[in-house]
Order: sequence, then C-alpha cells, then structure tokens
Amino acid sequence: MPRRDFLGVSLAAAAAVTALDPAHAAAAQPDGPPAGRGGHYVPQRAPLRPVPFQKLPPGAIEARGWLAQQLDLQVHGLCGRYDEISDFLVYDTNGWVDPAQGAWEELPYWLRGLADLGYVTGDTGVLTRTERWLNGILATQAADGWFGPERLRTSLENGPDFWPGMPLLGAFRSWYEYSGDERILPFMTKYLQFQNTQPPEVFNRSWGAFRWGDNIDSAYWLYNRTGDQWLLDLVTKMHNGSADYVNGIPTWHNVNIAQGFREPLQYWLLSGDAQHREATYRNYATVLGMYGQVPGGGWAGDENSRPGLTDPRQGFETCGIVELMHSCELLTRFTGDVAWTDRCEELAFNSLPASYDAQQKVMHYITCPNSPQLDDQRKHGQFENPFAMQAYKYGVHQYRCCPHNYGMGWPYYVQELFLATTDNGLAASMYAASKVTATVGPGAGETVTVVQDTEYPFSDTITFTVSTQRPVRFPFYLRRPGWTRDVSVKVNGEPVRVSGDWLELDRTWHSGDRVELTLPMRTTTRVWSDNHDSVSVDRGPLTYSLKIDERYEQIGGTEDWPELSVYPESAWNYGLVAGAGFDLVEREAGENPFTTTGVPLALTTQAQRIPQWELDTEDVIGMLQASPARSDEQVETVTLIPMGAARLRITSFPRVSADGKEWSYRTRYTASHVNDGDSLEAPDWGRVPKASNDTSIPRFTWWDHRGTTEWIEYDLRSVHELSEASAYWFDDTGSGQCRVPESWRVLWLDGETWRPVENTTPYDVAVDQLNTTTFTPVRTQRVRVEAALRPTYSGGLLQLKFS
Repeated sequence: MPRRDFLGVSLAAAAAVTALDPAHAAAAQPDGPPAGRGGHYVPQRAPLRPVPFQKLPPGAIEARGWLAQQLDLQVHGLCGRYDEISDFLVYDTNGWVDPAQGAWEELPYWLRGLADLGYVTGDTGVLTRTERWLNGILATQAADGWFGPERLRTSLENGPDFWPGMPLLGAFRSWYEYSGDERILPFMTKYLQFQNTQPPEVFNRSWGAFRWGDNIDSAYWLYNRTGDQWLLDLVTKMHNGSADYVNGIPTWHNVNIAQGFREPLQYWLLSGDAQHREATYRNYATVLGMYGQVPGGGWAGDENSRPGLTDPRQGFETCGIVELMHSCELLTRFTGDVAWTDRCEELAFNSLPASYDAQQKVMHYITCPNSPQLDDQRKHGQFENPFAMQAYKYGVHQYRCCPHNYGMGWPYYVQELFLATTDNGLAASMYAASKVTATVGPGAGETVTVVQDTEYPFSDTITFTVSTQRPVRFPFYLRRPGWTRDVSVKVNGEPVRVSGDWLELDRTWHSGDRVELTLPMRTTTRVWSDNHDSVSVDRGPLTYSLKIDERYEQIGGTEDWPELSVYPESAWNYGLVAGAGFDLVEREAGENPFTTTGVPLALTTQAQRIPQWELDTEDVIGMLQASPARSDEQVETVTLIPMGAARLRITSFPRVSADGKEWSYRTRYTASHVNDGDSLEAPDWGRVPKASNDTSIPRFTWWDHRGTTEWIEYDLRSVHELSEASAYWFDDTGSGQCRVPESWRVLWLDGETWRPVENTTPYDVAVDQLNTTTFTPVRTQRVRVEAALRPTYSGGLLQLKFS
C-alpha cells in the first residue's frame, strides 16, 4: 500500500486505544549541568526555556574504534553508495533540483544521513556529492520561499506537503554548522516565512501533521540565530496544527510515534506549560507499557502497533529505530534526563546493527527480538504490510523509506557523544572511542581536546585524556547510566567522590590529565510480565541473545549488492533454566564486533529445548506461552551473544523448571487463499469482535476472491472429538466488498478423505454475532470451514472456534 494511503490505517488503529492517564507519567527532574543561557555555542534565546546542553558542530567529534568501523562500512555500503542503485536519487531527474520533476521523501531522508556521514568522517567523495545536492536544492528556491518539486505545492487538498522538506531542513542546518555557508539562514528564513503565510488547516494534513516536532526544532534553531520573533508565532501555529500528542496518542504508526511523541515537550520550551512536558513522558510510558514489553529499546511496531500483537516476534521498523534514537538525543539536550540517553544507547547497541548485514550492503524493514529465520516470504498475521520484510535487501522500492533513512543513525550518534554545557563545560553524554575538540572555560574560553579511549559497551572502563595549550578551569560531566550504581572515578590515578546522574568534575585541567571512569556491569535479567513472564538477559547496556548458527543464502541482487535470506543451522527453541547462573566469556574481538564471529563477549548458561515451540506454516516463530515451562529435554550449556551481533536471535526467553506448565503444540492454519494484508491465525486468537465490521482487531479474509467457494483449515496437531463450530463473519458493508457468505459447512478429514459433518443444526450467517452449529461428534486432527461466497463479493472471518 502506498505510504500516503497507509496513513489512514494508522489513524483507524489509534482510535481504538485510549492513552494512560497523565498521573502515570510524572516527569523526573534530573540533576546535572544547569539549564542556562551561557556557553560557547548557540544558547536558547528568551523567551525559550534555557536548556542544559548545546550541540557541538559536526566534525567536532571524531569516532574511533568500532564506531569508526561502522561509519566506514556505511561510507562504502548502502548509505554511502545508495545513489548508485536507487532511482529516487538520480540527480538529473530529481524534483529537488529540477522542480518540474517529481520527488518526495526519499532524497531528503538519504541526504540528511549522507551529509552528516561526510561531516563526521571527512570522506571527500561523500562531501563532494553532498555539496552538489545542497547547491542544487538551494538554487530551486522561488521568490515566495518555496523550494523543491512544484507539484508538492498543491499535492495535499490543493495545499503544500511540508513533510518531505523537514529532513532537508536538518541537512541544511548541519551544513551551516559545518561550513558556515551564509546562504542557509536567509534560505531557511524565506521558506519558514512561506509556511507562516499558510492557513491553519494546512498544518493538519498527512504525514507532516504527526511530525511537526522536526519543523519546530528547525524554527527554534533559526530563531536562536536570528532572533526573528515571528518564528515563535509559527511554532505555535505548528503546534496547534499538529496531531494532538498532548491529550493522548493520535496515531499508532511506529515512525510517527518515534518522531512525534516529543512534540509537546518541544513546545513546552516555548509555552512553559508543565502539561506539555508531562505529555511527552506520558506518551513514552504509554507506548512502552502497551507495546514495548520486549528487549532492544523499541516496541512492537511493524508499521502500526496493533492491539494484542505484542509478542517479541513482532518487530520495530528500521526508520523507527533511527528516529527514536534522534528523539532521545534531542530530549537529552532539552531535559538532561539520562533516561533518554540510556534508551538511545539501548537502541544503538542492540537493534540498529542487526537491521543491516555485516557489510552494511543490505538491510531489512523490521528487526525483531525473536527471529530465528529471515526469509523473503510474506508473513500473514505476524506483520501488517502486504510484503516480505525480513530478508536483507537493498530494497529501493520494497523497503523504500528505511534504506533511504537509516543513514542518520550512526552519524547523529557520533555528534551526541559529547555535549557543550551552558556553564562553559563539557559533558560525555554517551560512550565510545572518540576524540572531541571544543571550547570551554570562562571568558572567550580555551580550545581543548579530549580523547575517549574505551571498548565500551564491551568494556566497563573508559579513559579520558585532556589536551590543552594552557591550564583551564571548566566542569567536565560524566553520565552515569541508569543500569549501574557503583561507579568509580579517578583523576590522574586518585579516586574522586562523585554522585548523581551526571558526575561533575569541576577543576583546573592541564594537558595530559587523565580521567578513568569505571561503570561496573553485572549480568541481570528482566522479567516481561506482560509477555508470559519471559526473561531477557542484560549486562550493562548490552542485551544478550541466543547464539544461533547462521546460514546466508543469496536470493537476488548482485555481487556488490547481494540480497540475503538467513536460516538457522542450530537449534533455537530453548528456555533458560530457572535459577541458573551466567558465566562471562571474553574472547579476541574480530574486525566487526557486531557479528557472531567478531563479538568479543559472550555468556554461557543452562537451557532446555521446548519441542512445542516451533515455526508455523509460514516459518514464523510461534508466540510465547506461559513461563516457566516444563521440558523433559536434557539440560544443555548454551551461548548468548550481544543482541546487536545476532541477526538470528532469541532474546525473550521462556524459563523452564521441573514444575513448569507444559506448552501445547500450536494449531497450524492453511487456506484456499488469504489476502496479503490479513492473518491466517486471526480467527483463532480468541479476540471478541465488537461487530462484523470491527477493524480494530486482526482478521482473515479471502479477498479479493469473489463469488467463489473457499476454505480455511485448522490442523489441531492431535486427534480431538469435535461436535460444534462457531463462526463470526467479517462484513464491511458500507466501506468494502466483504459480506457474510451465502452458505457454509464444516468438513473433517477421515483418513485421506474430507467429509462433511452430519446432523447439523442450521448454518447461520447473521452479522454481529457468533454463528454456532452443532453436529454428530467426529474424531479428527484436521477440520475445515468451507464457505460459498456471495456473487461479486468476498468474505472472511473474525473468529472461528471448534469445540
């Protein structure tokens, strides 16, 4: 389904869910650097609220170690070379440089990531192409401020589509900070003036309505540099036109949420109204409480988050991963709350690396905590989209948004490792081997360089070495992650007593001064009570997954861009023995620590296989059942590796114990036909429909088969005595072409022969109710419902039960 059309589906899903009460999400008041208007970089102008941190310009922070290696893969991989294969990125036919041509979000997404990739790596090829694109886009600005494709001026109800311009404003901002290009401020001023002339209804249309937080950030950025007061009026216009994140969750589209949930807090910087700040915290808590009961930092959002689909076999879209990382980075700067920084690291270490292959040549749309097979087959019911989403592909059209957008993930992360503080200091916000050059100290300040040496997150020790031409006093803040308590800090070998979320070292620094930070990492488990009391295993910021032997099979593409399915070559259906301990295994790191062969750490523990946990008829992992489970299989020693290194992974484990509950073998489902957007399993999920046209729950339909005889079959996995069947028919009269069938019947498999059941009560076809028929008992393992569809109409089921 085209992404513009898909928006309507996400709105319908949002209407079915009520947000948590604001009382459940009180915002924390963190310690740390003071919110102020000082500092050596660009402070918040009044009346905007002061914030504790200022972003350093692109290029001020140089990545080293594994992070530099990930950036190098990106330069030579999908992001750095995507213009070689994506027809959305052909310069001569692109509407962003030739307004007579068409274009939408793909170039803005890609250029935003490519540009910052060039700034943080200094790669000349990337920088040359970036500047060419930016110059081309700048040249398209019209007298009224509009830029880019002319057709976007009137593409939404005869009004402008502002959404695809939002990522480009981010690209222009970074370019200005990197280069000082004097054209950028007047360019952005004219464009935002054009926005300010638009009537209110323009601000509440399509994707942009859910993502105005991005544009608000650009308006603040420009206001802080020009002081133009009308920009604050525009911010209020954007907030008033935005989808209403203040009073709940207005959409369940995962990327909309990842970008949009922060919008109220962003507006709070202008309004000062506590309800706006609290709304962002509440929205975050609501989404995680309902759909984020899984490890990895994300939530179940394989396009939309859908009621009842919260098992760790669901996944998080790659766009969602990088957009949520960016939101957490912004919120860290605005609030100083380390909860956002912790979440950003959790996503970066555990989810982002597995969203692409080891060489960053191909990627997939969805990354799941539990996924023992990644193939190119459509999964009815597991995922919402009507296309395969798990194989690694360059996916120009199949995955489309994600491969164009993922590129900002690591470059933005690098730029947030260190932050300037408004008290003329410096903060180490996130940890990775790197070097920062920044201005600190009183008055005009001094330029210092701080080198961060560490193998974090694979090591708990981080060393900072200061270089300065002359002694300078400034506060140096170190973030204490929420997962650790017994932090130790030494300065030049001498222990220093520190406390709080931001560990402050305020002193006169000399060249050669060394700070050693130790963040003790303990192996712990998290219990996911809303996911059958399953458990995940953490050590520091890393979550650990079962090591599954991976077999890669090229299914398409070229030698440079191989499309890959990944299959398991070892057992995966393990539960962890309740009460068993974990042993840390350290080994020599390979070239890429986010691979099964290169990862420098592992854990071993005791586990037992659960035979009833298996793949279904579409090779989808079965949903979790009650934990602890009972298993009669032998106890084995299994290896767990960091989640980001495991492309195939089990991360939410059942526990097993002698007195656990025996799992059942899941029914297997087949049908004469199933619509790509529907679920084979839906009728057996036990959801009670509100009516026959209920679209708030998953459904099964035979669409677009019309007027035919169709069937759906249940393989019960063992022989049962059956005497009753109940069908709740799907009927979308008034909005679609599905109706209750003309007639139906039940058949059972007798040896090799399908036979109709006998002595039935009437086969009713009433809407808005279960239609139950009874019959002479039969003993069978496989049973079908056969339906004769009405002429010119299709049909389907919301619920189907056999007793």
